[in-house]
Amino acid sequence: MVLSIFIFILAAAATFSRFFPGIKARYDYGVVIFILTFSLVSVSGYHADKILHLAHQRLSTILMGACICMIISVFICPVWAGQDLHNLIALNMEKLADFLEGFGGEYFESDHGDGEKSASDGPKSDKPFLQGYKSVLNSKATEESLANFARWEPCHGFFRFFHPWNQYLKVGSLIRQCAYRIEALSDCISSDIQAPLEFKKEIQGACTKMSSESGKALRELASGVRTMTQKGSTDILVANSKKAANDLKSVSKSTLPENADFLQIMPAATASALLVEIIKCIEEIAESVNELGRLTRFRIIDPTLTAPEKQQPHTLLHRGIVNPLDTDCPHIFIEVDGPSDPSPPGNVNSKVPGGPSISN
Repeated sequence: MVLSIFIFILAAAATFSRFFPGIKARYDYGVVIFILTFSLVSVSGYHADKILHLAHQRLSTILMGACICMIISVFICPVWAGQDLHNLIALNMEKLADFLEGFGGEYFESDHGDGEKSASDGPKSDKPFLQGYKSVLNSKATEESLANFARWEPCHGFFRFFHPWNQYLKVGSLIRQCAYRIEALSDCISSDIQAPLEFKKEIQGACTKMSSESGKALRELASGVRTMTQKGSTDILVANSKKAANDLKSVSKSTLPENADFLQIMPAATASALLVEIIKCIEEIAESVNELGRLTRFRIIDPTLTAPEKQQPHTLLHRGIVNPLDTDCPHIFIEVDGPSDPSPPGNVNSKVPGGPSISN
């Protein structure tokens, strides 16, 4: 009876300790092994002459398995929690971008204006890119577990000691907030929109543009996180998304019928409001990613310079003083940085040193 009571108390305490987030993130597997080993050794306590041999054998097996696992995971086939967390954040943003980029075509362009969808339009379950965002909703536990392990990893690749893993968790939290709004948008649009035809068409065009721009912005952010670079084009795409949101607001006000039924326009108005909220989330994600890039010193890329421009830089004009021209002359020819053409007969050519050629 004493043996049974102690086994129950210690096994129950070890089991309920797994509900603490810190213990579950770091020692979940160790607690399970402890429960199994303790129960096995305690139950075998009736054989007093074999208990030490059994405990030694069990401990040796655990140590051998742990050493083999560590050697393979570090030297033969490295598995880094920090690298997995880094890629997971980028992958989650790409899943949201897939949904937003395909949102307009699946929910709006497939509607032919008469309330009927074409026969080729299958259900959402047949299109994986419309369901990928759902895995983002339950990624919190995985991200926190990877972040806890990453803090204890040695330096590898771009990830040094004191890498800002907490900033990854902040970005992941904002991505989940965006995913929740996308889920609400998906549930709202899954039912047919019975808004007036003119209002519906205007909303569809604005929503399609806005979802496309926001999807491009998220994909650019994901690419920057994955390659650890900061691109100036990301700010441009986010600005385009905000502009599209403002256009949607103006379109909604200008095309709203005077005697429209509130129940008819409610689904379309709700979808528009959710898209505006999604763009606000994307703006917060962009700010958080920029902060991550500042902390980790992402490589800055200037997209305004194309390859030919880098190879052939612009020729700068020399600054100089040009004397006033004679306003009484009926013909004046000015040529900047180019070979001078043959002048008409009777004209006198003059060349300003370090500046354009002027012909009267």
